[in-house]
This record gives sequence, structure tokens and C-alpha cells, in this order.
Amino acid sequence: MLLSDLAGKEIINLYDGAKLGLVGDADLDISLNGSVESIILTSRGGFSGFWGSRGDRERETLVIPWQTIKKIGSEVIIIDLQSRSERMR
Repeated sequence: MLLSDLAGKEIINLYDGAKLGLVGDADLDISLNGSVESIILTSRGGFSGFWGSRGDRERETLVIPWQTIKKIGSEVIIIDLQSRSERMR
């Protein structure tokens, strides 16, 4: 799979159905051997259905470990993050 194949896909959390953002707005954490370790999303207003509210102005970072990805579809990526400690960095 190419990085460009991921661009524009919405990330949805299976645990609570929250829309977390688009891969096009994310960074990838890639190990020295070339494998993807995680997707890193950054938001100014909090993540929908996550911690924080839309009124927040601080940047928040959400780290999505690659192993939490359950399915990559044509339009969305389904992940399963169940606890807040898994999500925050």
C-alpha cells in the first residue's frame, strides 16, 4: 500500500464511533526499518467524540498505534482505541 492510498481517508474509532480526522492531515511515525508504527493526528479544537471540546484552542495530539487499525476501506480507516491512555501523547 502506498502512502497516497491513505490520503483523504477518514479515521473512525470502532469503540465509540467518533470521527477523528483525515489521514491527509496526519503524520506517520515510521521506524528505521521502514514499518509504520503509528498515525499522529493534531487538532486545535479537540477531537470530535474525544477529550476536549470544540471551544478549546490548544493543540492536542492523538497517536494511533498501527496495530489498532482493524480495516482500511476505500473511504475510511477503522481503528479500535478503547482507553484514553491509548490515545493521548
